[in-house]
Amino acid sequence: MKCDEVVYEVQSAILRHNCGYAMKTGKFFHNLMERKDFETWLDNISVTFLSLTDLQKNETLDHLISLSGAVQLRHLSNNLETLLKRDFLKLLPLELSFYLLKWLDPQTLLTCCLVSKQWNKVISACTEVWQTACKNLGWQIDDSVQDALHWKKVYLKAILRMKQLEDHEAFETSSLIGHSARVYALYYKDGLLCTVFSVDYNDELDILVSGSADFTVKVWALSAGTCLNTLTGHTEWVTKVVLQKCKVKSLLHSPGDYILLSADKYEIKIWPIGREINCKCLKTLSVSEDRSICLQPRLHFDGKYIVCSSALGLYQWDFASYDILRVIKTPEIANLALLGFGDIFALLFDNRYLYIMDLRTESLISRWPLPEYRKSKRGSSFLAGEASWLNGLDGHNDTGLVFATSMPDHSIHLVLWKEHG
Repeated sequence: MKCDEVVYEVQSAILRHNCGYAMKTGKFFHNLMERKDFETWLDNISVTFLSLTDLQKNETLDHLISLSGAVQLRHLSNNLETLLKRDFLKLLPLELSFYLLKWLDPQTLLTCCLVSKQWNKVISACTEVWQTACKNLGWQIDDSVQDALHWKKVYLKAILRMKQLEDHEAFETSSLIGHSARVYALYYKDGLLCTVFSVDYNDELDILVSGSADFTVKVWALSAGTCLNTLTGHTEWVTKVVLQKCKVKSLLHSPGDYILLSADKYEIKIWPIGREINCKCLKTLSVSEDRSICLQPRLHFDGKYIVCSSALGLYQWDFASYDILRVIKTPEIANLALLGFGDIFALLFDNRYLYIMDLRTESLISRWPLPEYRKSKRGSSFLAGEASWLNGLDGHNDTGLVFATSMPDHSIHLVLWKEHG
């Protein structure tokens, strides 16, 4: 049976169905096709319809629609929307829905949440999708959080903060006033901002270390205030000292050993340190053997990596091998200095701006204008504040001090995280 024959059969059935009539002299209803016969006919015509090509099926439907009255057209209108817009999230198993949702970007998913309450419930509970979206924004993930709806809320918070950074609106400024003379050096640790030069300390060891303009590093008993040792070997002013517990193993140190790093204009020296007062330099690092390249007076050490900036970019050393892992080229338009370095972000600055770099792409993602602060060749008059956010934001660590510098009027200029809007 061809397309025309199918149309003819259906047309004839419709005509026969509409031929019932009533007689004035007595009610008589002519039922041309019994239910059983109709079902048999419908099965046969369905088999034939399914055998047609798509084009023939379309022609058949077009012809039937042209023959349909208002009742049939209304029936089509009411049922087509349901057939065409099937709610696959409601029909599919939850695991399969989650798998499909992983292929959509977060902004599309947020739009899909507006379709219905059911869609919003399913999409909001897709933990893996929102965790991945948060990671892509540089957010830390705490896998111990079991709340199914938690990570969508975190993403919404994250996207707002990253938008603030992109629009250069994430920070605010303040000032500390009280010094009657020039502030030569700043030091920040554990929420305390002090005006002292090139020091670090450890309560567990009861030790304070300090760098000096006489090219030495001194080790002090913190509680007694007495000098335990003077470390020599630098040939320039020691601009930075860092006291940190080692987190990796090598031939020279083990995890848990306390390590002292000291830096001058050309070199970084690595010292073991503990309760003993005698220690020898383990290693000296530099970026040029002939001292043709200067190190800028900032130093980062987290127990795994050493990072320092120079005119050529940011140098990152592996602390286990002392090999240079990478050199991150900074934009040529600015001679950027290092303030802080983490797993995700780096904090940099020049004479005009404070910058945030995404280390995954090595691109600058935000900046903040700085006033005409007091310049210091030794790098002692400016510093970074809280640094945990450099390893990834989490919605709680983007608070407090970001940057501090001394000003010509003897005040201290502060850059602070702006509270979440």
